[in-house]
Amino acid sequence: MSEHVYKQVELTGSSPQSSDEAVRIALAKAAKTLHNIHWFEVVETRGHVEDGKILHWQVTIKAGLRIDD
Repeated sequence: MSEHVYKQVELTGSSPQSSDEAVRIALAKAAKTLHNIHWFEVVETRGHVEDGKILHWQVTIKAGLRIDD
């Protein structure tokens, strides 16, 4: 089994559509400048509500990046 080392970064994505979409947006944006993203963990989910309706989602995640050998 290989020995891997990971770095964690915290990201917050937002979306008017869904919490899942907020996560996808955060990971897609991060992947433009970071490589070897292998996993993520949802840390916090928040939303903006007006008149009883969800208008916006914000999701904070920790993403794990494998450090190159």
